[in-house]
Amino acid sequence: MKRTRTIRRILKLFSICFLAAVGAVGGINAAMCAAVRSRIVTPETAYYTGADCILILGAGVRDDGSPSHMLEDRLLTGIDLYENGLCRTLLMSGDHGREEYDEVNCMKDYAANAGVPTEDIFMDHAGFSTYESLYRARDVFGAEKIIIVTQEYHLYRALYVADALGLDAVGVSADLRTYYGQSLRETRELAARVKDWLYTIFQPLPTYLGTPIDLTGDGSVTNG
Repeated sequence: MKRTRTIRRILKLFSICFLAAVGAVGGINAAMCAAVRSRIVTPETAYYTGADCILILGAGVRDDGSPSHMLEDRLLTGIDLYENGLCRTLLMSGDHGREEYDEVNCMKDYAANAGVPTEDIFMDHAGFSTYESLYRARDVFGAEKIIIVTQEYHLYRALYVADALGLDAVGVSADLRTYYGQSLRETRELAARVKDWLYTIFQPLPTYLGTPIDLTGDGSVTNG
């Protein structure tokens, strides 16, 4: 009997902890989305002047070096904003931490092939996460006012981090098609929002900082 009561107490405690964790995750996600929802605009309504750059966040690159559908749509959206005169500087931020995997040169090549002058394209080779991309946009590239381009499910977190880091930002959704595996991505995003919520509280340094880069100069200085 005593053992049965002990097991019941343990199960009850576990249930309470589990429900509290679920509630905390749900609460953080809801608060984060509510805090920045008004800062998500469409390309047609993005009358946002004086931005230092259009920040295109990296995503997967195929084995042949071409952008995944998700990354391609971010590039198409960012290039469209550039061509419509919202800002004349593109900042490609992604993972180039290994020689055999390179998001940012893929992104630059795509934009250049679409007709964007290479001097207007900057690359952040150490944008290993959303938090690091935004931190480095501020501290390495000196950005203060930015337009963030990514899919909508990701924009909430990116905009929340930008706000916490003192950046003036709006976001433009790059959802141009349906993406395979999106349900799984959105489930993982619940945990990613909690992680970046904690990051915005403690604000750890990114993996790399480095020499400041002037976004009013020539993007070729970031070649590599």
